[in-house]
Amino acid sequence: MSTYTVKQLASLSGVSVRTLHHYDEIGLLRPAFIGENRYRYYTREELLRLQDIMFHRELGVPLKDIAALLDAEGRDRVKILNAHREELAERLERNRQLLRTIDRTIAELTGDDTMQDKELYEGFDPKKQAEYEDWMVDRFGGDMRERIEESKVKLASLGKEGMQARIAEGGEIASRIAKEFKAGVAADDPANDLLIAEHHAWIAKMWDRACSPEAYAGLADLYLAHPDFKTEFDKNGEGFLDWMTVAMKAYAARLAA
Repeated sequence: MSTYTVKQLASLSGVSVRTLHHYDEIGLLRPAFIGENRYRYYTREELLRLQDIMFHRELGVPLKDIAALLDAEGRDRVKILNAHREELAERLERNRQLLRTIDRTIAELTGDDTMQDKELYEGFDPKKQAEYEDWMVDRFGGDMRERIEESKVKLASLGKEGMQARIAEGGEIASRIAKEFKAGVAADDPANDLLIAEHHAWIAKMWDRACSPEAYAGLADLYLAHPDFKTEFDKNGEGFLDWMTVAMKAYAARLAA
């Protein structure tokens, strides 16, 4: 029976040693045994469980829910994999549509093709977008629906190229912030302020209105409140959302002082 140390399993699976340690600490993926050298060792059974975990993470399941799902599903791996296959097939078809939309948009921007307005949005999931908006309105009430609509109108006014550039700008900022997280910089370190200030300014541009320190800290709470944000942020590394929201609140506190 083959066994793997945590470092070997990290190399095999692409999951970081830090994440495997975290999975052990929360009881999601325990090693088969601990050697006399205090090393963690994993066998085929743990490798299969890690695959289950990775499938669930890829499909957007919050980490805190995965253990309960695996326990409920039992060890019927054929059933589990069939369910994963169905969901991935749906995602694959949507991604194919998105790729076609991207290719046609590039063709239009280079003068090789033209698109009707409705074709700009083929492949996007309007149901998911509506769910996010309903969730925000239910949670925050007040004028949230009106603010969402205003934001959508203002974003649309940027045009295709402007909107793409704005979104790309946010992704580039997030990528640079993630490097600080991966480097082990403390989330509340004032050294992060220059980068977090860029994110704060980008949010204000997305909202097309000033973003007060209180509003920025509130946005951090919104990120924490919805599981899909965790899934998206933690693509930069397990725990990045928690780190990012601490950094945002620390920056907001210093800005308000």
